[in-house]
Amino acid sequence: MMGQQGGGQDRLFYSFNLEDHVPQNHLLRGIHQFLDLSELRRHLAPFYSHTGRPSIDPELMVRMLIVGYCFGIRSERRLCEEVHLNLAYRWFCRLGLEDVVPDHSTFSKNRHGRFRESETFRHVFETVLQRCMAEGLVGGEGFAVDASVVKADASRASGVPGEQAIDWRDPKRATRAVREYVQALDEDGEATARKSVSLTDPAANWTCAPGGPAFFAYSTNYLIDVQAGIVVDVEATAANRTQELDAAKKMIERVEERFEVKPKHLIGDMAYGAAPMLGWLVQDKRIEPHIPVWDKAERHDGSLSRSDFIFDAQNDRYTCPAGKHLQTTGRATAENTVLYRASLCDCQDCPLKPKCCPNGPARKIPRSVHEESRDVARALSGTDAYRQSRKDRKKVEMLFAHLKRILKLDRLRLRGRSGAQDEFLLAATAQNLRRMAKWLVPRAPNLELLPA
Repeated sequence: MMGQQGGGQDRLFYSFNLEDHVPQNHLLRGIHQFLDLSELRRHLAPFYSHTGRPSIDPELMVRMLIVGYCFGIRSERRLCEEVHLNLAYRWFCRLGLEDVVPDHSTFSKNRHGRFRESETFRHVFETVLQRCMAEGLVGGEGFAVDASVVKADASRASGVPGEQAIDWRDPKRATRAVREYVQALDEDGEATARKSVSLTDPAANWTCAPGGPAFFAYSTNYLIDVQAGIVVDVEATAANRTQELDAAKKMIERVEERFEVKPKHLIGDMAYGAAPMLGWLVQDKRIEPHIPVWDKAERHDGSLSRSDFIFDAQNDRYTCPAGKHLQTTGRATAENTVLYRASLCDCQDCPLKPKCCPNGPARKIPRSVHEESRDVARALSGTDAYRQSRKDRKKVEMLFAHLKRILKLDRLRLRGRSGAQDEFLLAATAQNLRRMAKWLVPRAPNLELLPA
């Protein structure tokens, strides 16, 4: 017998409890267990007026944003629609069935105003990180650092040649991103030369992924603890290698200052193996660099490389394979290298000259002022701990893949470096919350949720 649905929508009163309609194994239940925003109002109190009508609860807005970044809902307009319709989202945001969802324009007003002035998203990120530490997910033994390029909200058509003169102070160009760029120029001085500059987001860098077209982008820099893959700090920079190295130093110092945590070793790819970076890690921070050394001294044309010369630290000189010495004046060049030179008389009649210095009268060897730190990194590269670190480095790469494929953050919605920083902080907060919910909350075997 065919059944027929009864019309049950004409009842006047209902007994309805949101708590009963959210599955016990839902991801948001686990996130709710570890998200504590009790200090948020106190943090924001100086940025609200004591008079006037009550504003939208900041905790509600932050909870809605966390829902959006946890489930890859990139549009705030769509986020408001989803919270309005989805019972689990309403429950997590502490909204009843009859409560009104804030308008999407409220997020823009608060983000560009009091949230940014008070560094609210940094506060929320660090609150979640403290909970990760309290739950034992941050070991503090080894950190990994890396950067990933994310497309900016600026089309290729908005770019102009970098050498073209542009009056950024023209009121017609005074968008929020341009004003932020001008302020940065006033603080830092002259802008560096670039091939192309975006008129809509001038702080974004023109970059190119291998095998693809160039685009405007920012870099999200992650510093993670390799024990459980928890993001311990995040920093937005232009897609520029020098800025990424500076960001790595900034993140390490900030974590040490705010949480009194300093890793015993740092894991990174060869981009972080530049001599000044290794010198800073070894000499200044006493951190073991589990990083490949950026070294162009090896020759592959059959001639003698620098490794064929023996350095005598006590006498500050090199000895060549023929037993002759290369001396130095000790003066460093602009590239922070010290030149060691062989005597013209020693090289002139040497039988090894065709293999040693065929294109010059005498052999010269440049030695970095940070060469001792580079030697420390080279020595560590043969250890078992270093080989394990090469495997652990994949954890930060997996977080970047998760960021772009699951959280849908492959292109920014906000412009300017501050906008990029807001998005990267919220995304890292969502990743840490998801990781805690996955690792620490018992789950049913048939859990049907997005990957954590």
